[in-house]
Amino acid sequence: MSSTTAAQTVANNEASQVMTQGLSHLGLTVSKLDQTSRFFIDILGWKLAGEKPAYPAKFVTDGKMFVTLWQVLDTDSAINFDRKNNVGLHHLALSVVSKENLDTLYERFKNVDGLVIEFGPELNGQGPTIHMMVREPSGNRIEFAYRPL
Repeated sequence: MSSTTAAQTVANNEASQVMTQGLSHLGLTVSKLDQTSRFFIDILGWKLAGEKPAYPAKFVTDGKMFVTLWQVLDTDSAINFDRKNNVGLHHLALSVVSKENLDTLYERFKNVDGLVIEFGPELNGQGPTIHMMVREPSGNRIEFAYRPL
């Protein structure tokens, strides 16, 4: 093997090495910081991990993942994201541990002011995953998915 080929093999192996270790956190810009943080805390059961009132921002966690909620500066001039025409976060997908939990969330969502249910629990394609999609009170799309074993 020539030295050029050996160097290319080493470079290719290094380039294919996974350099990350999962999601550290996700930051969402929101127009309704209090309503959106209550959605995560009161409806999903997450915990408030901290806040930065001067920004303002709140940090919520489910114990494995953190979401930073950043309040827009001017809610009157905020522009809603258009998933079909803008580059950006299309949706956040969260795993649910059981079909029963998915159904419970769906029932809770029906009573959340400002929340839009795009569709209730249904098969994702041919399955077996069952999912639903909502827009939390600030309008960010969140998918909830249960995948049977």
